[in-house]
Amino acid sequence: MLSVFLTRQQGPIWALCVFLGLFYAIPVVAQQLGVTQSGVLTISSERLFTDSAFGQRVLRDIEQESALLADENERIVAELSKEEKALTEKRASLEADDFRPLAEAFDRKVQSHRDGQRAKLDALARRSEEARQAFYGLARPVLIDLLRETGASLILERSSVFLSSDTSDITDAAIARINAAIGDGTGLQDGTGE
Repeated sequence: MLSVFLTRQQGPIWALCVFLGLFYAIPVVAQQLGVTQSGVLTISSERLFTDSAFGQRVLRDIEQESALLADENERIVAELSKEEKALTEKRASLEADDFRPLAEAFDRKVQSHRDGQRAKLDALARRSEEARQAFYGLARPVLIDLLRETGASLILERSSVFLSSDTSDITDAAIARINAAIGDGTGLQDGTGE
């Protein structure tokens, strides 16, 4: 009688065995990642970027370019200060009508340099933001894989969570996998690598 039951019920029993196998496999994968099985995981997106090889390269590049921009700005300020001093000395020997066009030209030059430096600084900030967006785009498939492997249904920003256990945080595991998948991003086709 038992053998007849198993034969008739082979489909549902087989499905139950497969389900139970998957059910018990998810916690094993989660344990390997150092994450408890949960429907919700947390991640620090800031750390994900800044601690990744990609983020560290971008931050180094931005820091170097910022330093070059600061040096250029100091040089321009020094040149303009000399020019302003020379203009001030000329003021005593020139008539107001002769001095006014020189002063206006100097003011236009100062404004032009100021606008140029501001534009360079804005471009640097845009580049930094674009690199972050590209990074998160490249990281997305890795994060989706982590979701699937842990059996979770969503990942929340850690800083937005009022209370959670540290074991729900997958930031370290995600960083390691992203580093393995994309490295520092150099040479990638999305324009963020150089």
